[in-house]
Amino acid sequence: MSQPLIGISTYQQEASWGVWTLPAALVPAGYPRLVQRSGGLAALLPPGDPATAAAAVARLDGLVIAGGADVQPARYGAEPDPRTGPPSLDRDAWELALIEAALAADVPLLGICRGLQLLNVALGGTLVQHLDGHAGPPGVFERHEITPVPGTLLARALPEPVSVPTYHHQAVERLGRGLLVSAHAADGTVEALELPDGPGFALAVQWHPEAGDDTRVMDALVAAAGGASPRE
Repeated sequence: MSQPLIGISTYQQEASWGVWTLPAALVPAGYPRLVQRSGGLAALLPPGDPATAAAAVARLDGLVIAGGADVQPARYGAEPDPRTGPPSLDRDAWELALIEAALAADVPLLGICRGLQLLNVALGGTLVQHLDGHAGPPGVFERHEITPVPGTLLARALPEPVSVPTYHHQAVERLGRGLLVSAHAADGTVEALELPDGPGFALAVQWHPEAGDDTRVMDALVAAAGGASPRE
């Protein structure tokens, strides 16, 4: 059986390597490595024209929306909190278009951190713009336990409470249309969302599986991208 092709959204920002400092399309290497460890082929999707998102998704077997900058609050009808970081407007538009295309075409979708927040916003939900206790010092992942909700798509992949790497200061406030909460942190923070009534695989987690050793969430995406039923 051929390996499923999994697209991963990327950052677009200035970066340095060797003698160069140039605008770059990049993503932490943990994302493609996790796809590869789960048996998929990784393809990077730099921000582009949202009008081309459906064509890009049509060439994929699965899609990962990666972590990164805070979503522009105007996207969910809010004024910026002073603690909200500067948005990436091109990336917001591109990734929202990717999400909409994946849902419309039933392409298996996994959102990670920012990707969970964007899925919620794409379906009309809102975000808490700041909370404490879910990140370490700048650039350092914290760890805490999440508890899956029995009977959910997430619980099929992670049936037990598990300690996860986390680095975020925003979270779900009001749920988007049709979404189901499928994991919580001890303080009640939403840690996973899914679309229970859709025909395909649509799952998002607030933590960073690419920063840990547990491949089970990505295994589930790659299996669905390879044609396995997500609910069997």
